[in-house]
Amino acid sequence: MHLHHAPDAPAAERTDFETFLKADIRVGTIVSAEAFPEARKPSYRLLIDFGPAIGRKKSCAQIAANYALDALPGRQVAAVVNFPPRQIGPAMSEVLTLGFADAAGEVVLFAPDTPVPDGSRLF
Repeated sequence: MHLHHAPDAPAAERTDFETFLKADIRVGTIVSAEAFPEARKPSYRLLIDFGPAIGRKKSCAQIAANYALDALPGRQVAAVVNFPPRQIGPAMSEVLTLGFADAAGEVVLFAPDTPVPDGSRLF
């Protein structure tokens, strides 16, 4: 699967609402963030709390260009929580943290503009 991060990329092929709902996208609060020097691209290892039903999950995110480590704990983010875990170097990434590319192609995190309960599902 190849993702197009450019703002002028054409829309993906048509799908339906049932297919969209197969991706379980939840909001969670970053509990901790640490450097991930073993990654090929500048990345952080995040621990994200998705509330009582899902719990705390690990994620590897290429967000170092736009975020300082100490600014991440307490920030809410959105993530796909039902993909299989992925091994990224020595780390296991359990959820896919979501973002958009800025003008330089670096990741900007996707989050609600006001706080919502951890574990809330995108619809």
